[in-house]
Order: sequence, then structure tokens, then C-alpha cells
Amino acid sequence: MLEGIIVKGYSGFYYVQSGSFLWECSLRGKYRIKDQDFLVGDRVLIKPLNDSKAVIEKVLTRTNQLIRPPVANVEQVVIVVSLANPDPDLMLLDRILVLAEHQELKVVICFNKADLVDEEYQDKHRSLYESIGYDTLLTSVKTMTGISRLLDYLKGKISVMTGPSGVGKSSILNAIQPGLALKTGRVSQKTKRGRHTTRHVELMGLEAGGFVADTPGFSRLDLPEIKKEDLSYFFPEMAELKTGCRFTSCLHQTEPGCAVLAAKDKGSVDMGRYENYSYLLNELIRNERRY
Repeated sequence: MLEGIIVKGYSGFYYVQSGSFLWECSLRGKYRIKDQDFLVGDRVLIKPLNDSKAVIEKVLTRTNQLIRPPVANVEQVVIVVSLANPDPDLMLLDRILVLAEHQELKVVICFNKADLVDEEYQDKHRSLYESIGYDTLLTSVKTMTGISRLLDYLKGKISVMTGPSGVGKSSILNAIQPGLALKTGRVSQKTKRGRHTTRHVELMGLEAGGFVADTPGFSRLDLPEIKKEDLSYFFPEMAELKTGCRFTSCLHQTEPGCAVLAAKDKGSVDMGRYENYSYLLNELIRNERRY
């Protein structure tokens, strides 16, 4: 048997990359009976039937599993945020960061379309998230700024590239490897939002090594099932302050002796990040009351 990785699947067939060859695979009958799910990124053992077709014999244990996008065994997530056209959605960025922290994924934040704004505006966003501890870079497909550096992050890893529609994910991947020839879409001048150009999840092999998935764009993501008291653990700059709070169940809102509030008042915790934390906290509280 051969070991490979599922890179795409549709119409009842799964395409498995094993070495340099792509196999068209069907399922062994027992999998249909068990109704087991198969995800892009799954590592599998396959049995060749002829020179191009094979049967999936076994799915190897997953290291992780994302729900949106539905991908398994991801090693890092590249979050793409446009600095203009459309304007940066830091609320959505912080939401995705909570999801990535919850899955214990390495994060790279890519601030794209850097050619459309001045250096002060670029640095304002990059330096904030860099100071928190995230790997950040500025990119521009027009000037090719940061493209080679991003490729260095992608080499040899299974990566998911995610972010809202219209931020330039597919354009970046086309710049990294022109042969990918991904469809791109313009930002609507009426709604100022991008049009969805990626319709399904597929792992694309990079000539430099590794795989990357360009995922369908979105503007809304549900939070994972976490307790409201634990949300601040997924904000690194707050997590390290949490032990200094008077109460172990501190939500960092109005409680006396709150180390996070004290740091915010001193400017050590960014006000925008704190407001996004509070918004997500209220969302968790509403969800708890609903159930």
C-alpha cells in the first residue's frame, strides 16, 4: 500500500497525492457503511487498482480538524487582511485568531494591498499584532512586496490561507506560484465587499514544497465552544496578565483588582483589541443563555 494525502474530493472520488503522483481514489465498501467523513488533508493508505486509480484502505489518525474550512492536519493558518479596498476588518481578524489559538495553530498575519496605503498606516497595524507575538508581514501583489517571505513560511507545511472575500488570497497565491491560475474577483464598489471566487477547499502542492489551501471567503465565523471565563486565554496579551487578577473567574469588565483593566488604562493593552474581546465575550454570554 501507498501513503498519501487527500488534496481534493468531489463527485464521490478523492484525489490523493502520493509522492509526485496524483491518484483518483474510490472508497472501500466498509467506509460507505460506517459513513466515515473524509477531509482534505487526511493522510491515508491506498491500494492501487491500475496505473491511475486506487482504493482508500485506511485513514490515519488526524492531528487536528478544522470545521470551517473543513481541512485536517493543518500546521499553520495564514490570515490575510487587506489594508484597503476593503478596509481592514480587525474584528474578524481577532475572531479568527481566537479560533486559531483554540486549535493551537501557528499563525501568520498577512496585511495585503500595502501599496494602497502609506507607511504609517502599514506600521500601525503590523506593529500591533507583532508586539502581541504574531508573525506578521506586509504584502502587495502589485509590487511583489513580501511575496518571497510568505513563500518561506509556506515551504514544507500544510497551510490554510483564510480571510474575508476580496482581500486578495487567490491573487497572492497566483503571485507565489503563477501556474496555480486561481480565479480572482473584484471588490464591489456598491457593497465594498469581495465576491466569492473560491468554491471548494483544495490543497494545492507548491513547487517549493508543502501544500496550501485557498478557502472560500467569509465575513462571519462562530466562536468555538469555550467558557466565557476562558476567552482571555486566547488573547495572548491578556492571558499573561490574567494571573494578576484578584479573582480567578475575572472577565476583565468591571471587576476590582483586574490586571487586564489596569494594563488597558495604562495603554499596555490595545483599546481596539480590548473592545473586540468584550464584543466576543458578550457573544459567548448570549450563547450560554440561549442554551
